[in-house]
Amino acid sequence: MAAVVVAATRLLRGSGAWGRSRLRFGPPACRQFSSGGAYPNIPLSSPLPGVPKPIFATVDGQEKFETRVTTLDNGLRVASQNKFGQFCTVGILINSGSRYEAKYLSGIAHFLEKLAFSSTARFDSKDEILLTLEKHGGICDCQTSRDTTMYAVSADSKGLDTVVGLLADVVLQPRLTDEEIEMTRMAVQFELEDLNMRPDPEPLLTEMIHEAAYKENTVGLHRFCPPENIAKINRDVLHSYLRTYYTPDRMVLAGVGVEHEHLVDCARKYLLGVRPAWGSTEAVNVDRSVAQYTGGIVKLERDMSSVSLGPTPIPELTHIMVGLESCSFLEEDFIPFAVLNMMMGGGGSFSAGGPGKGMFSRLYLNVLNRHHWMYNATSYHHSYEDTGLLCIHASADPRQVREMVEIITKEFILMGGAVDSVELERAKTQLMSMLMMNLESRPVIFEDVGRQVLATRSRKLPHELCALIRDVKPDDVKRVASGMLRGRPAVAALGDLADLPTYEHIQAALSSKDGRLPRTYRLFR
Repeated sequence: MAAVVVAATRLLRGSGAWGRSRLRFGPPACRQFSSGGAYPNIPLSSPLPGVPKPIFATVDGQEKFETRVTTLDNGLRVASQNKFGQFCTVGILINSGSRYEAKYLSGIAHFLEKLAFSSTARFDSKDEILLTLEKHGGICDCQTSRDTTMYAVSADSKGLDTVVGLLADVVLQPRLTDEEIEMTRMAVQFELEDLNMRPDPEPLLTEMIHEAAYKENTVGLHRFCPPENIAKINRDVLHSYLRTYYTPDRMVLAGVGVEHEHLVDCARKYLLGVRPAWGSTEAVNVDRSVAQYTGGIVKLERDMSSVSLGPTPIPELTHIMVGLESCSFLEEDFIPFAVLNMMMGGGGSFSAGGPGKGMFSRLYLNVLNRHHWMYNATSYHHSYEDTGLLCIHASADPRQVREMVEIITKEFILMGGAVDSVELERAKTQLMSMLMMNLESRPVIFEDVGRQVLATRSRKLPHELCALIRDVKPDDVKRVASGMLRGRPAVAALGDLADLPTYEHIQAALSSKDGRLPRTYRLFR
């Protein structure tokens, strides 16, 4: 250690032979550029001879690669978006989900999500599938929503042929053995128990608000399997559903980071003329019901005092979600509604600090900043191909439920009022920023490509969406909000609901000019 210190001291002071030579002979001679003995005297700013020219990703504000779509003879659409990089994300999206279960046992889509990437005609087990993907650095996932089922794989682009073959086998040739179905029953049962025990009420409230808004139809049907149906779902029930909805004309094979021609060749090889495990490729009795918005209320009385993540107890809260019908993502008003949702913003009171967390949104300025007892106020916008739902979720102490509901109804009424140009521009900028930031991720691009092509057979590129967002005017936001306020509300309530106003009072508040609840008088308190 001492030797190192002495050497460092000599260098700093310029002492020793090096220091004396510098004083005697002046500054040292210029060092020649060199990258080794093989290439002497070549500056670092010049390319080395014989080395291939590197290819770099370029950014010029526009996407260089258009989304290309090809429809095969059997009706299956193949969509791709090229992207710089070694890896790709490829998957199959299907027009299938809980909204199509009116004629079947509720919960089939939930079961299929858990059964995905299990044994198939070519692969004896899930482990064999994962080992095959591992050779290409791949991972797999399956997600179901109310209207879409998505099977996806991310892997090295060189393994595209293997990946598409595997996806085709997983979607069209699942074995659905008795052992796998029994394991899935246990997984579904566990997920339902976890849903009811978890401290975050948002998934359960989302389920309840859809049930209230679309009573017993389409997107109002249960997304999770009801407990009474767990034992009833078997291979025959699953095959009956798959026969109707897993048909080529309801599918899109989407890929990001792949060459379109190569993806089409793989689709023709593995997805054209293939006989599925359930025997038929022609759909029968397809449910084409259009969502019917009904409005209404769904209440779940529950003791929330024991909900805690650890030794620090979480305060007992009552959670309320109020929603109104908006529009589908196919309509022109979808963009103004998205801007309105961003303008409302909000979040939890304990995460209010720091830039970029929605501190200037209406639910922060008008609700969380003014009412210290409000624990949460967040806006959500759920949109589907034939309807939409704009909601506000709020949480507070059970003793202040009535006041909390009135604050929410007042915020809804204010949506139909004047829109400040500064807050509108801020909301539009935040929406564009969120859109572009999310689309930096390859899996998000994949989902965007797949969902848009599944719904519209084409894709709007990000710069087109940004142009539509920039065109939103204050009058557009006021117009869509005013139209929304003419509908019946949907209400979901969870927790201690002793002081919850009646549905009729909430509806009256949303029909008034100021959003106030009708006064109630009690003889005894």
